[in-house]
Amino acid sequence: MSKNCITVAQNLRSLAPIFRGAGPRPAAASQAASSAARLRIAATRVSLGLLLLAASARPWQKPADPPTDAKSAQTAGAAEKAKETTPPKDSAPAKATGFPNTGESLNYSLTWPGGASLGEAHLRAGKSDNGWTFDFSLDASVPGFAISDHYRSRANADFCSLQLEKETTHGQRHTHEKTVFDYKEGSATRTTLVEGGGHTDIEINNCAHDGLDYVFYARRELGLGHGVPQREDVLFGASYSVRMEFAGVQDVTVSGKRRQADHVILYLKGPASDSKLEIFFERDPARTPLIIKAPLPVGTLSMELVR
Repeated sequence: MSKNCITVAQNLRSLAPIFRGAGPRPAAASQAASSAARLRIAATRVSLGLLLLAASARPWQKPADPPTDAKSAQTAGAAEKAKETTPPKDSAPAKATGFPNTGESLNYSLTWPGGASLGEAHLRAGKSDNGWTFDFSLDASVPGFAISDHYRSRANADFCSLQLEKETTHGQRHTHEKTVFDYKEGSATRTTLVEGGGHTDIEINNCAHDGLDYVFYARRELGLGHGVPQREDVLFGASYSVRMEFAGVQDVTVSGKRRQADHVILYLKGPASDSKLEIFFERDPARTPLIIKAPLPVGTLSMELVR
């Protein structure tokens, strides 16, 4: 294996605590993993506009009375025009599209400083009458080591978590667990779904958030002008103390275009980890995450929107 491949593999192994939260780092796989798949993206965005109507007045002067036949023609023409321009009584204005009004699908590239590609990630949201479903998947690999994470969350209409399922593969280590939120009992039950697993009960408040749901909840709060959420305990397997700090408005370049973004620093403190992330939310109604950066001792891992 070349010196560059060994260095990248060592760098990627240092990410394991960030992706799985806590625990020992897994050993490298015995065979080289294949290169990450080429990104394939197709998405559209719908922008909202506002139509402003203005009318100017001028001195009014009564025109000469037209002939009787002309009056009849004008009356009939006005009636037809009214039919064409007057909307039906049961018509309603079109609903705004995009999160948090509808679901969304976002795609990201994973890179090291200098642009070295590690893989790709996908963030999705689905909305129904009963609430929300959120999905995040990440695939990254270098020769000798691979990471594949899949998180799925369900929440009610108020973004209170109902269930979180996590399945990860880091090298040769595989984990699968589910957390179910029971607000009547005031607890969340975390169950390990692999052989020999058990379960743990964690006390929760009347509207708890898991790690994936929390990202969408924070986006809604920012979009409504409420600012960043206050510090709270968020469940992502274990319980993490999460705090967001607004660091100002900043211009960033994404896919060759300059965009204005809210720069937010996210602090996470868990039972065996203490991490910090930088997130740049576009200043659109959805507060779309444009760039996420994870500073690490070996460099900064970046996740950048590619649609």
